Amino acid sequence: MIYVYKIVTIHMRKLDYFQSFHQRKMTAKNSLLPPMDLHEEEVLTQECKSLISSLPKEKGWISYYQYKYEGFWYSPTRLQQVITLQKHFLARDSDIILVTYPKSGTIWLKAIMFTLVNRKKYVIKENHPLFSKNPHELIPCFEFDLYLHDQIPDPSSIPSPRIFATHLPYFSLPKSVHNSASKLVYLCRNPKDTFVSLWHFINKLRVEKMGSCSLDEAFDMFYKGVSPYGPFWDHILDYWNESKKISNRILFLTYENMKEESSVHIKRLAEFLGCPFSAEEEESGMVEDILKLCSFNNLSNLEIYKTGKLIYGQESKVYFRRGEIGDWKKFLSPEMVKKLDQITEHKLSGFGLKI
Repeated sequence: MIYVYKIVTIHMRKLDYFQSFHQRKMTAKNSLLPPMDLHEEEVLTQECKSLISSLPKEKGWISYYQYKYEGFWYSPTRLQQVITLQKHFLARDSDIILVTYPKSGTIWLKAIMFTLVNRKKYVIKENHPLFSKNPHELIPCFEFDLYLHDQIPDPSSIPSPRIFATHLPYFSLPKSVHNSASKLVYLCRNPKDTFVSLWHFINKLRVEKMGSCSLDEAFDMFYKGVSPYGPFWDHILDYWNESKKISNRILFLTYENMKEESSVHIKRLAEFLGCPFSAEEEESGMVEDILKLCSFNNLSNLEIYKTGKLIYGQESKVYFRRGEIGDWKKFLSPEMVKKLDQITEHKLSGFGLKI
């Protein structure tokens, strides 16, 4: 009875933190919707304004401009969140951090990781948290959630292991992460599908006054590396190279391998995170049950994902499109494909990474 009480108490502490966290987000002056980026000057600190005045600047995707900081591109508000995160986040050795380049399968792997790590607490049945909450709510993102609008949260009350997510490049992670024994899971997707998914997603976020972003315009920016958290190739290569140096801390996965050999790679993931499947769990079909629960088809067809909204007002369905491998074939011209293949080969040549 004492053991059960402790488990429930820890679980309630975690829920209490995220409930209060989401309440704070609801009362924030601005939301995460595109108008925040369009009125960026109203929400930037003086420190951030001073910084961006000295940074390289290009046309933005959902904000008017984006700025190059530590070798990668950010909208002004995103940059402010990154700076605050770098200053204040204190990592624990037991932390788990999911890292992706935008539109690389983030929501899918969030669902898998949450279910995997918490499978002793939540039996896979109708009252599982994934039936009522978006994975983005269950695993908060550093820059989109915790450090929104220059707020400084106190996630120290979250019981270990804490699971977070981010799109940050490796060398822009907080120093406390680098200095800890925390574990990073990096999910990489091929550039053609990543770009097409990003282009669709961005156009759903842009406000009417900005108009849509054409495929040609978006492709030109992506190819030049001027995209959110880009250059894409530098982002993935830094994590790939570091995963070879510290394989005990960084697990590098590809979206395509995860889709094609899901059972193999979810077992790798479980081993890496220190919660391997027991023989009994494998025999009972636990691996298959988790994959079925977290599948794109299952999640996208739940009512909460069809009609629900995230706590900051964005519709859940915005984060689900197709999730298919090779969807780029319906959108990219032969010339676009050739250019992306050539730059990918050039950038990754000699590093042993094939995507």
